[in-house]
Amino acid sequence: MRKIKKITKNKYFIHSSSILDKNVKIGSGTKIWHFCHISKNVNIGKNCNLGQNVFIGEGVSIGDNVKIQNNVSVYSGVIIKKNVFIGPSVVFTNVLEPRSFINQKKKFIKTHIDEGATLGANSTILCGIRIGKFSLIGAGAVCVRSVEPYNKVVGNPSRVIGKIKKNL
Repeated sequence: MRKIKKITKNKYFIHSSSILDKNVKIGSGTKIWHFCHISKNVNIGKNCNLGQNVFIGEGVSIGDNVKIQNNVSVYSGVIIKKNVFIGPSVVFTNVLEPRSFINQKKKFIKTHIDEGATLGANSTILCGIRIGKFSLIGAGAVCVRSVEPYNKVVGNPSRVIGKIKKNL
């Protein structure tokens, strides 16, 4: 069993099995658990929780009070606003037509996850779309188009099945 590394001076917690690259900014109260890798030039807000085996790509920005469950990779180009919940094994993409033999790092497409959105377990979010404020993406949904604020979507491809009340 590995020791837990707690950095009290900065008021955040990082498990000793996790790796942080250069120029990573972490807000107070944030917890980063086992086997995470945070790439360079990442900003993570206050009171966030990154579960086991989370990868955060270069230049990603994560707002305050974001919860990212186990086994999620947040690739370069994804922007996550405050109060977002990302369920276990959610999948993000950042290239529309990936090919192993073509370097497309300069073609990453931005994806926006707006304030208060919930992404259910095993959902897939294609790049270049916006998940609207306080929307709810059902478990296993495949989002190929932007989701309007307060919409509840499910299925493959995802479709609207209802609205989320503004006063949760």
